[in-house]
Amino acid sequence: MASSSYAPFSAFFSGFAPTKPNPPQTSSVFLVPSSLKRRSSSRNLKNRVSLKSWNNHGVQFNSRNLSVYARATEEKTVHDFTVKDISGKDVSLDKFKGKPLLIVNVASKCGLTSSNYTELTQLYEKYRNQGFEILAFPCNQFGGQEPESNPDIKRFVCTRFKAEFPIFDKVDVNGPSTAPIYQFLKSKSGGFLGDLIKWNFEKFLVDKNGNVVERYPPTTSPLQIENDIKKLLVA
Repeated sequence: MASSSYAPFSAFFSGFAPTKPNPPQTSSVFLVPSSLKRRSSSRNLKNRVSLKSWNNHGVQFNSRNLSVYARATEEKTVHDFTVKDISGKDVSLDKFKGKPLLIVNVASKCGLTSSNYTELTQLYEKYRNQGFEILAFPCNQFGGQEPESNPDIKRFVCTRFKAEFPIFDKVDVNGPSTAPIYQFLKSKSGGFLGDLIKWNFEKFLVDKNGNVVERYPPTTSPLQIENDIKKLLVA
C-alpha cells in the first residue's frame, strides 16, 4: 500500500482467494438461524460488516471455521492462550497477568508502518516500567506487505525502530487459518461470528485481567490510545 494513500481497504480480503461458493452441503455448511442474524445485525452494521458481506467475498463458515471459533471462545481471557514468539518458542500469555496489553497485527512494508512502529516504540518506552506491554503479530494477509522471514522482521523492527516490545510468529488474522488468539480477540469485539481485521495495525486493548476492553481501526494511531492505556494502568 502506497504511503500516500490509505486505500479503502482495497485489499480487504487479500488473505482470501476469491471463490465461487459451492452448492450447499448439509454436512459442512453452517447456516445461521434467522433469530441469530437479527440479534447480530445491529452490532455488525455498526462495524460495517454484515453476515451477507462475508458470503459475498467467498468466505464460507463451514464446520471447520465454526469449530475454530468455538475453541477460541472456550478460552476465558487472553491469558489462557499460548503463542509462538518470533524465534518459534512457545510463550504462555499468562506471563502478562496484571499488565495492560496492546495487541496489534504489524507489517514491514505498509504505508502505516513507519508512523505506527515509531509511536508504538514511544508508548512502550514511556509506560513499560509501569507494566504496559505491546504484543506485535506480523501478518502478510493485506497486500502481501509482510513477506519477510521472522529473522528479517525482527532485524527490521529492532534496528530501524529500536523496538523492544515482544514480537511473535507470523500469523493469519482472517480466514480458515486464523490464529486462535485472533479468533478470540475478534469474538470479544465483533458480532456472533466475529468481525474481520480490516488492515495492518488494527489494535486491541486488553486490561490487566486479560479482557478485551477496546478495539481500534488501523487508522487510529498508537498515541491516540495513550489516555486509554493510562486509565488501565491506574485501574
